[in-house]
Amino acid sequence: MFQKFYPVEDIRSTYDINFEEYYEKGYRGVIFDIDNTLVRHDMPANQQAKQLFHRLKKIGYEFCFTSNNREPRVKKFCQDVGGTHYIYKANKPSVKGYEKAMEMMGTNKQNTLFVGDQLFTDIYGANRTGIHSILVKPIHPKEEIQIVVKRYFEKIILWRYYKRKRNR
Repeated sequence: MFQKFYPVEDIRSTYDINFEEYYEKGYRGVIFDIDNTLVRHDMPANQQAKQLFHRLKKIGYEFCFTSNNREPRVKKFCQDVGGTHYIYKANKPSVKGYEKAMEMMGTNKQNTLFVGDQLFTDIYGANRTGIHSILVKPIHPKEEIQIVVKRYFEKIILWRYYKRKRNR
């Protein structure tokens, strides 16, 4: 029942992901959530984020930001890191935003990664779409109230996920 919320894998931070290794495996596009995945909620792109996207371009990746936030937030972040593809008000976990992101990047389910920090929107949507989902830990605990409530239920599912992972 809870497996639909389980990520394909979990990594401590977006900045710990070995994107070079994924590129060698054939991945060519990455869809990113922004808030608490790349920077603190509603914060601008920092130097670490800018360096990451410079690195991804150098490797050869296409990337797209897919957020449930409003356009000014998503567009500005995208521009600040040198990106060209973004989707705002993506209505995650709807598959439409993920599919649109792949279309914009010219990728498909087999060669696209998704990186996000929330199970019920980010990971569930990526799983429903059929793409490789990577869960990262939220950057900062300060979040909007609706996210705080979801985090309580996420803890239950994550407990089961980590228990299952240990028993493999």
